[in-house]
Amino acid sequence: MGLFSFIQGVGRRLGLGTTATAAEAEKEPAPAAPSADMLQQEVNRLGINAAGVTVKVEGDTVVLEGAKGMDPAEHEKLVLAVGNVAGIGKVDDRTEGAAGPEPVFYTVQKGDTLSAIAKSHLGNGNAYMKIFEANRPMLEHPDRIYPGQVLRIPKD
Repeated sequence: MGLFSFIQGVGRRLGLGTTATAAEAEKEPAPAAPSADMLQQEVNRLGINAAGVTVKVEGDTVVLEGAKGMDPAEHEKLVLAVGNVAGIGKVDDRTEGAAGPEPVFYTVQKGDTLSAIAKSHLGNGNAYMKIFEANRPMLEHPDRIYPGQVLRIPKD
């Protein structure tokens, strides 16, 4: 799929069990990138099928390799699951699978709601549950998004 950028200091802090918002991240130095094992544990915790994918960490970049024929939606969730982790600035997706249209990702801004994002991207604010469902299991509740988080926008 390519190279995707994330806000390095924002996201789930592996090993600590919390999620930092952009405002919280500004007050602290960027955390070190988690290990490949920690990222694999996070993917497993979320129940994302990443069979055949090798996860490596190079500095603040996660490199994904392998996985022919992976489901495109599951593939996009994998990219977001490892990218929305504190300490990760980029995901270099070198996998061979997930044939399909380019994914649409959106970085949450201060004041955003899923309804506002749905209205902007899907043309209907009431379609916010489509975005919520497209980002499960990373999202646990439709009202719990934070600035700097990257979400996938489902295709109609």
